[in-house]
Amino acid sequence: MTYQEKIPDLGELSLVTVNPHAHADLLHAWVSRPRNSFWGMGTHSVEQVREIYEFIDGLPTHHAYLITIDDEPVGLFQTYQPDADPVGERYDVQPGDIGMHLLLSPARRYLRGLTTAIGPALARFLFADPTARRIVVEPDVRNHRALHRLEIEGFVLGPEIDLPEKRAQLAFLDRARFEATQRAHAG
Repeated sequence: MTYQEKIPDLGELSLVTVNPHAHADLLHAWVSRPRNSFWGMGTHSVEQVREIYEFIDGLPTHHAYLITIDDEPVGLFQTYQPDADPVGERYDVQPGDIGMHLLLSPARRYLRGLTTAIGPALARFLFADPTARRIVVEPDVRNHRALHRLEIEGFVLGPEIDLPEKRAQLAFLDRARFEATQRAHAG
């Protein structure tokens, strides 16, 4: 277990490091769903998904976690150092930048309000590292739902960039903005 946080009215959120062998079937089931097409693995086999997460597991700059609520898997969370990723070749990486990817694929009972609850918890996890100063994301420009969600969560849209597999929209959430948003919601 890498991280745990009790989320009111939802349950115990945990981040568990992905085990490529143990989790390949589950991850494949998620990434191959048509609704998750922006993840870019829709046609991958279970073995290809396992190989990708074995590769990620071997990198010191990239990490993959299962998100669970009360021990039930609800999503996949990945972090990366932008200067060690193709995205870092497309924008001016700042000290303290940390990249993330999020795929939620919950059971029906978690659909309502899950993203709203999980987004801030993941930011708290990332900002628990005192060197982290800004969260960087780069969803596909066609993923309007993700872009809308990012704006709600306080991300500031940056430029569009071309990555090998997509046209992406950079978005940033700095520590000060996140903390101000959290104070506003608490008060």
